[in-house]
Amino acid sequence: MSVTTVEGVRAGVDPHQLHATEHEGPASKRIVTGFGFWIFLLSDIVMFSCFFASYSVLVGQTADGPGAAELFDQRNVAIETILLLLSSFTCGMASIAADMRNALWFQIAMAVTAVLGAGFLVLEAREFIDLVGRGDGPSRSAFLSAFFTLVGCHGMHVSAGILWLLTMMAQVVAKGFRADIQRRILCFALFWHALDIIWVAVFSVVYLMGTAA
Repeated sequence: MSVTTVEGVRAGVDPHQLHATEHEGPASKRIVTGFGFWIFLLSDIVMFSCFFASYSVLVGQTADGPGAAELFDQRNVAIETILLLLSSFTCGMASIAADMRNALWFQIAMAVTAVLGAGFLVLEAREFIDLVGRGDGPSRSAFLSAFFTLVGCHGMHVSAGILWLLTMMAQVVAKGFRADIQRRILCFALFWHALDIIWVAVFSVVYLMGTAA
């Protein structure tokens, strides 16, 4: 019996439980990968926090130009929000299918997620094109510069997410649900859900509060 075990018995700890704790190995690669990716997501959230802070400071700096209430189409933004939230649901279904190793439902759920994400990007691009066409581009005022930076950065993340999604679909077809593929699917799901959370903040701060003001 080791010294640690003797001390544990004296402290009233179950020796079998203490013995199991002594021989626990390192965390699995899935846990380590998920933890590392959470650190990346937190750094991304810090970046978006800076963009939100800049937008909050510059929202009133319209240079005698139009403000949020005159520029934003609530109906268009509502549709974008619905598409992205639905894509979060289908992404979750894809994760469940991956855990069950059901390739058919995984591919279907991921394809639907890609379509919903692409629809979101199309509506966002149409909004940007319409604003620039009316002369309300990012150089029009500090407010619009902050708006295009914040919303455009989120759109770039969604675009990268769709490319990542298509890559994961191809890898599952080629390699199946190997352990490394499962870890990448986990990271993608964390990334996509984080984008949805950030968009809820964008929708609330930029569009709802902007038009209300």
